[in-house]
Amino acid sequence: MIDFRDPVFWLLCAMAVAALVMFFGRLVELRRSQIDWQDFLKGVINVLSGGNENEALAICADTPVPVANVAACAIRHRKGSVHALREAVDAQGRAEVSRLERRIAAISVIGHIAPLIGLLGTFAGFVKVVAAVSRYDIVPRTELIMPALSAMVDAAAGVAVAIPVAVMYATLRLKMDRLVTELEAAATEIIGYIMSKESRV
Repeated sequence: MIDFRDPVFWLLCAMAVAALVMFFGRLVELRRSQIDWQDFLKGVINVLSGGNENEALAICADTPVPVANVAACAIRHRKGSVHALREAVDAQGRAEVSRLERRIAAISVIGHIAPLIGLLGTFAGFVKVVAAVSRYDIVPRTELIMPALSAMVDAAAGVAVAIPVAVMYATLRLKMDRLVTELEAAATEIIGYIMSKESRV
């Protein structure tokens, strides 16, 4: 039986709602961030091959995804040294990944602490039971049963929140890892093209 006056239960409900909101927000953003990066870079490289750097930058600006931002960074730093080019692209890549990872860590934290908060509610409930026993020679059923039931509900709610949140985090982490791999491959390709082009000039 749920005690609707139990603050631990409502805290767990709030955590579950927050995790859902963050999950769907990150999921939508990650899906928007994924494009066919190979086709995109082919188009950018074709424009660069014609000497139209400004048009290539415009194409990147019109495609607000991490791969496009990394490509634009490489184009802007194409005249510098190889070391400076790599540093700039790496920094841009890290910034893109950091932006995408926002709130993913928060989902992981919710998944880890929800069972602990549930246990905290359980311990608090059993403290109430012990306090009730110590107050009476014959303990009324409501004084004994209600806190115990509420305590068990808190423990179950903590686990019930943690399991789907763990699945949410794993789903987002898998998509993030795939996107990071694509971002690294795109960065390597655009840097390789710029280096080969500049070496021929």
